[in-house]
Amino acid sequence: MVQDPVASLGFGARRRTSWTAPFTALAGMIATVVALAIGAVLAVFTAIAVAVFALCAGVVVFFAGFALRARRQAVGRNRRADDPAEDVIEARKVGDTWVTYGWERTGR
Repeated sequence: MVQDPVASLGFGARRRTSWTAPFTALAGMIATVVALAIGAVLAVFTAIAVAVFALCAGVVVFFAGFALRARRQAVGRNRRADDPAEDVIEARKVGDTWVTYGWERTGR
């Protein structure tokens, strides 16, 4: 008689009925529930970490916007001087060197 080598594969070939079978099934269910609970807790912690990271990034972008706005306004104020000649620095040649005037004004 020829035995089929595939017949011994599968779940039915391994299943043996004994007095420990209900306890094994119960232990498997408990392990499954514990694994699901741990996975759910880790998913919640991951979601909280992503939310905190996004909040910090938002705060950084918010303050970067304030810094850029303040820089733009400061540059605009200096360029809108009433007298354009105030931005010119005077230089004279004294001997072999150039001497500049106007650096000592405030705001430079």
